[in-house]
Amino acid sequence: MVHVLPPRRSATRPARLLPSLSLALGALALGACASATAGTGAAAATGGSASAAAPRPDPRVGLRAGLHDAEEAAWNLRVVSKSQPSERFAGVTNSDLAFTGNYAIQGNYNGWQVWDISNPARPQLTTAYYCPASQSDVSVYKNLLFVSGEGLTGRLDCGGGGVQQAVSKDRLRGLRIFDISDIKNPRNVGNVQTCRGSHTHTVLVDPKDTENIYVYISGSAGVRSAEELPGCVSETPDKDPNSALFRIEVIKVPVANPAAAAIVSSPRIFNDLAAPPTHGAAPEDVTAAAQALAAARARGDFIVTVNGTERALRAQQTRPMLDSIVRARGGSGDPTAADSAALRAALPSMMARLFGGRGPRTGPTQCHDITVYPAIGLAGGACEGYGLLLDISNPANPVRIGAVADSNFSYWHSATFNNDGTKILFTDEWGGGSQPKCRASDPKTWGANAYFTLKDRKMEFQSYWKLPAAQTSNENCVAHNGSLIPIPGRDVMVQSWYQGGISVVDFTDIRHPTEIAFHDRGPVDANRMGNGGSWSVYWYNGSIVSSEISRGLDIFELTPSAFVSQNEIDAAKTVHLDYLNAQGQPKIVWPASFAKARAFVDQLERSKGLSGARLTAVRQALAGAESASGAQRQGALTTLATALEGDAAGSSDAAKVRMLTEAVRELAR
Repeated sequence: MVHVLPPRRSATRPARLLPSLSLALGALALGACASATAGTGAAAATGGSASAAAPRPDPRVGLRAGLHDAEEAAWNLRVVSKSQPSERFAGVTNSDLAFTGNYAIQGNYNGWQVWDISNPARPQLTTAYYCPASQSDVSVYKNLLFVSGEGLTGRLDCGGGGVQQAVSKDRLRGLRIFDISDIKNPRNVGNVQTCRGSHTHTVLVDPKDTENIYVYISGSAGVRSAEELPGCVSETPDKDPNSALFRIEVIKVPVANPAAAAIVSSPRIFNDLAAPPTHGAAPEDVTAAAQALAAARARGDFIVTVNGTERALRAQQTRPMLDSIVRARGGSGDPTAADSAALRAALPSMMARLFGGRGPRTGPTQCHDITVYPAIGLAGGACEGYGLLLDISNPANPVRIGAVADSNFSYWHSATFNNDGTKILFTDEWGGGSQPKCRASDPKTWGANAYFTLKDRKMEFQSYWKLPAAQTSNENCVAHNGSLIPIPGRDVMVQSWYQGGISVVDFTDIRHPTEIAFHDRGPVDANRMGNGGSWSVYWYNGSIVSSEISRGLDIFELTPSAFVSQNEIDAAKTVHLDYLNAQGQPKIVWPASFAKARAFVDQLERSKGLSGARLTAVRQALAGAESASGAQRQGALTTLATALEGDAAGSSDAAKVRMLTEAVRELAR
């Protein structure tokens, strides 16, 4: 059931792994691990009843749970289609998206699926390529598809049997390269192995080098054995300058010969970064942890102290250690009370050996995600405890030119620039994407977006924004992946929030980001944390496409409202991309169109940048010019542009009047 809310009248990743223990007597894993008619304005385009007030009470709160029958709420968005995964991919985590031509390519921990979205209302499954790996992030360029692999079970042959050996020549941890010239019959044409796998990757198309592309690898796994991949070093750089830590990998891919792809550099963009400030657990989590610890004590569980925090060990962690004590005394069978006492007595010194000599905390050793913006020569690195600004003018050797840390941020996850490169936002994946971090009790500055201005290649913090609708303790929810919606003259982004759904936010006023549309479902499961929600959502050639972790592929469209007019939507739809990797951010260029000119008129109405009478006259002039042709149209548009130049001087929104003037002049050329 879908609740689509009309504008109202104004009346009032899979969990990340925490550092693990490796004990002398056994392994401890402490896991966390229809266009508006000419002459209509913004209000008229929505029937004159649009309100700038968000719906209250928020309809996202209290939605009924279900996998494919959950209750839904939508505001200023329309659900166009919902497509369930194919049989071999059902019940397996869907990950990121890439686009080429009429196709959406959806990563999945079992491989990837290709959907033909030429008719967004009826997506057609074109290819379901079985190739298990974590987490199968995808990117495209021309006839090439790139797929990330990081887990221990991914196989070079894409087989489903996994890899059982600790060291194996069959294991793939790095980047797969496919030729998708025939998208129904992809061919694996290359693999590049890396020391820490590829959690995510970023394709950089250098405008100065048409023969090669560059792929930045962000690997977050532990360093693999040098026996499996020679040259992999797990020591820190102060002990071994060849360390696989504190660096990214840059892969150069010859477009004409992708089989020759290879790592060409390993930039150490994290050097000299101090440990970032952090925040503790949310109040609700502190209470829950205390209750769980008390229950563990009452059961007689083993308790350890790690970095000043007490934690209860699970039976699967302590059993191997107890068995080792039994064997050490030459016994057999179940551990005795004396064996348990011996382990309790040994645990404090074991913890001291493991954690006592590690020295001061350091900054991050890798990025989670890097977004490159070649048109401005910059990249934003979301790198665990820091947000980095990188100079990518030399694509093989990115250089850190800025770094920001924030005690409100837990895990810097992804980055997005605005189109003119004057702003950058970072997302905080607090809780690793598997925990409920949008509860009513959670701070609004934790697990949020942070917005910065960019001036002289320096970042300056401006504001936070977080999903305002409280989610339940059974919904993993935190800021995740999104992209710009190409509305001319504005900075608008659609973004995923896992089981918080998707949200559209206007951050044109960077100090006051505003939600202008949303869609949400109830929890996957009403009684326990389920695996679901939007992993990523991107605008592509007029559609908003979401990779739903457990439910499949969703497609939406923006609807007119007090926040966005039909003309603005039509102008956004004039932008056509041949392909899209959201982490390889393209420069948006709008073709000349009457929709673009009218979009600016609607924005001037919204900002009261021109008087009502003047706006009516401009709309009438545009309508007259559109109905004319040839020299008559050109003359009418030139006359209008000249008049608008005069309007700018007296306008309270002169910059927007100048945008309108240029849009009219484009039409006259």
